[in-house]
Amino acid sequence: MDWNRIEGNWKQVKGKIKEQWGQLTDDELDEIAGNRDQLEGKIQERYGIERDRVRRDIDDWYNRQTWNW
Repeated sequence: MDWNRIEGNWKQVKGKIKEQWGQLTDDELDEIAGNRDQLEGKIQERYGIERDRVRRDIDDWYNRQTWNW
């Protein structure tokens, strides 16, 4: 997975993140700014999911996306 592309296109990706993890706020997403570790931590905190599952969920989400860049 090339997470650097996510970081570089964070403004476009935020909407897709919000669709999947709607409990994350815009302020939190702005704070995360594409940092995967911070995204994992916020999802874990907000949804009460263990870290390993969050990682798998993010990988699954990423692989389902059709990127237009």
